[in-house]
Amino acid sequence: MIKKEEVYKIGLFNKPHGIHGELQFTFTDDIFDRVDCDYLICLLDGIFVPFFIEEYRFRSDSTALVKLEGIDTAERARMFTNVEVYFPVKHAEEAEDGELSWNFFVGFRMKDIRHGDLGEVVEVDTATVNTLFVVEQADGEELLVPAQEEFIVEINQEKKLITVELPEGLLNLEDLEEE
Repeated sequence: MIKKEEVYKIGLFNKPHGIHGELQFTFTDDIFDRVDCDYLICLLDGIFVPFFIEEYRFRSDSTALVKLEGIDTAERARMFTNVEVYFPVKHAEEAEDGELSWNFFVGFRMKDIRHGDLGEVVEVDTATVNTLFVVEQADGEELLVPAQEEFIVEINQEKKLITVELPEGLLNLEDLEEE
């Protein structure tokens, strides 16, 4: 059985395309094209299920058409509408270019060298030019941390821990908003 810590989210299947079972795939990470791994993992009814990729082709820099083995009709493909797509961590770590997407770090703990534990990275916000880690703090509040390499001191993949050194005042801004 595939566990949540063994995968990370790379996108979402949207809707069927055509009549032969192709699916529209909106992705946040093109790791499936950069690494030799012939399957994707879908979250179906709370269970991670692997599906082999028969073929795929890019439509844009964030969408592709994907044909999964055994999915040969539009009806079967419809079952995948709005299904989250994941990629195995072990294959992502083998990336030849060494490039991991920011989404790889969802589920990591984040700590600052001065302020200690900040919380868990629960999402990566790429809606703006500046990519942000959405960090859920112990009190349930969300903290937005810039995903910039110059702030990252160390990444420990084994412990799933990102150590950062944030500029003085960045965390204090959060305190001012609460007053």
